[in-house]
Amino acid sequence: MRTELRAVDTSSAPDLVLRPWRADDLDALIEVYRDPVLQRWTRHPVTTADQGRQWLKQTQQDWDDGRRFSFAVLEDVADGPRLVANVVLKGVTPGGPAAEVGYWTAAWARGRGVAPRAVTALSRWAFAQFTGLERLDLLHQVDNPASCRVAEKSGYLFQEVLPAYPPFPRDGHRHALTASGPVAATVSGDAR
Repeated sequence: MRTELRAVDTSSAPDLVLRPWRADDLDALIEVYRDPVLQRWTRHPVTTADQGRQWLKQTQQDWDDGRRFSFAVLEDVADGPRLVANVVLKGVTPGGPAAEVGYWTAAWARGRGVAPRAVTALSRWAFAQFTGLERLDLLHQVDNPASCRVAEKSGYLFQEVLPAYPPFPRDGHRHALTASGPVAATVSGDAR
């Protein structure tokens, strides 16, 4: 089932390719995680080559298990593809009605619409791929307004405030997209 998705270009960003992570993504992964903002929002930062190899190995095992699907998001630049983000579909159960979407964006790609385009492509793929999937959730801490904007731009509607729960030290927001929602129902060339 490993697949490649695409999100078409905009005035602020070139085409995006979403594909499963590979072992040769190690250097780019470590470079992205040097960003202190990214380290703040992720539970498992990657700061060494050993951590990076373990992270990449785990993403491959997750694909094989069929319950978590992480995609490296790349854009073409003059010297070849460059890693700009990660999107992940997690908590997938066969015939289950709900799953969760997560993401992070490289520092150099923020503010150009990369995350909403990647989340939208992943969301469309998820609804097309998994029979019985009715809802996708996007969760973030309340003190992360950028993630609120990504959720809204991706068609996810605010649902509720979630109380802080370890390992998350602050309350959170839950945004949701339903299979019948406008973004999920749209059939276009954005994700294929």
